[in-house]
Amino acid sequence: MAGSQQMSPEIDRNGSDDTADFGFRRVPLGSKQAMVDDVFEKVASRYDLMNDLMSVGVHRMWKDILAARTGVSKSRPFRHIDVAGGSGDVAFRIADVGGPKTDISVVDINPDMLNVGRQRAAKRKIAGRIAFTVANAEELPFDDNTFDAYTIAFGIRNVPRRDKALREAYRVLKRGGRFLCLEFSEVNVPLFDDFYRAYSFTVIPAVGKVVTGDGQPYRYLVESIAKFPDAESFRDEVSAAGFRRSGFTRLSGGIVAIHSGWKL
Repeated sequence: MAGSQQMSPEIDRNGSDDTADFGFRRVPLGSKQAMVDDVFEKVASRYDLMNDLMSVGVHRMWKDILAARTGVSKSRPFRHIDVAGGSGDVAFRIADVGGPKTDISVVDINPDMLNVGRQRAAKRKIAGRIAFTVANAEELPFDDNTFDAYTIAFGIRNVPRRDKALREAYRVLKRGGRFLCLEFSEVNVPLFDDFYRAYSFTVIPAVGKVVTGDGQPYRYLVESIAKFPDAESFRDEVSAAGFRRSGFTRLSGGIVAIHSGWKL
């Protein structure tokens, strides 16, 4: 978690210089995915607990709002894809909002995160309604025009080639389908932004070390938030991928934003 962020104009955030952001470091583009995988392997078993601790439970409300905006139907068939959602947290909300004809595909590149999701789905007795698939957001194993809605929560900033992932989102959505992305953004409340930055860079890694035994993954997560584009810039990236009526809604003083776009 972090406050406002700026980028140097000579750095392409999508890595056209063959490097990519990994927190505050620039690393070879081809190395970033393995480095991100290592982070999530370390935190998978405590990922949702840490989300509760980091956001004081508010992430649950953010995800409820995200699920409500998908337009999932209680009565008609609805195909949904949740990307980078291995723990199932968003998928379970889609299943709750939708009806028995709601078909959900959860995609994550990290098998450990997907295992957490499968175990949780089995306990909730909804495993038959959700398919868990190991796949890369940049190369989804689905046909064109397959899904009614696409969600990605707190995952797009970990993708090495955001532009490619956004084009894949556009490809797999049906005409009239909606793209929704929940991601950390820039705090826009005076004074609160300073508190938020201090909390992010001191408290979160410390709590992560206590809960998981390793604070470094959480330092990366905080840094990755600080390096993510502001809401207006990311809205432009969504539009560049082909989505129409792209926009965003800030929540909780700008800590997060829900970005959306339509395939029209």
